[in-house]
Amino acid sequence: MPERLQKVMAQAGIGSRRACEELIRQGRVQVDGKLATLGQKVDPHRQQVVVDGQRLPRREPPVYVAVHKPPGVLSVSQDDRGRRTVRDLVPLPGHLYPVGRLDATSEGLVLLTNDGELANLLTHPRYEHAKEYRVQVQGQVADATISKWESGVYLDGRRTARARVTRLQADKDTTWLRIVMHEGRKRQIRRVALLLGHPVQRLIRERIGPLQLGQLRPGQWRHLSAEEVKALRRTAGRRKS
Repeated sequence: MPERLQKVMAQAGIGSRRACEELIRQGRVQVDGKLATLGQKVDPHRQQVVVDGQRLPRREPPVYVAVHKPPGVLSVSQDDRGRRTVRDLVPLPGHLYPVGRLDATSEGLVLLTNDGELANLLTHPRYEHAKEYRVQVQGQVADATISKWESGVYLDGRRTARARVTRLQADKDTTWLRIVMHEGRKRQIRRVALLLGHPVQRLIRERIGPLQLGQLRPGQWRHLSAEEVKALRRTAGRRKS
């Protein structure tokens, strides 16, 4: 049965649907020897799809892996400068790409999968799935500062969405916070913390939707259970109102 080309590509493990759409826009995809167009429908069993000169691979069995990304490791599948990535931590065959990026200096939970449809649902801004972080910042954080953080501050001329910020532990020099948020602007936690006068010293992502980091130590990985995959799919199918 014909399906949209970007969906077929995502299901084959090329990338998220948005990433596949961009490949089509860039003219890097052909169907039966002709340049593909965005929104085109194809039958993957009858038609030949070629991406960057390579025939679309057969659909691989779905793989879902949780990784504890250590600081200094990039949350991408590969790096053209040869730097270490989360993909290097997982010695499994096939094309796996990360869901939920973390900046290089942060650590914590990253999901690796070849399920492009699920990746798209978990990362698209309109779905706004909860993510939970444990964050160490400089100084003692006052209640008034926490209230400002929760209510939202202006970054790049636009107020951040409401978040939940809880003080976990404090001493005279640092404070540990738990932050639950549905928004994901680039380096958002670090930028908000700096704006409020409390630069981040350590940032650990502990949860993406229902998926927990658990007892994974930095650099470790594990396959998701069937129950975890089902929970992710249920969460991915719910759009936040």
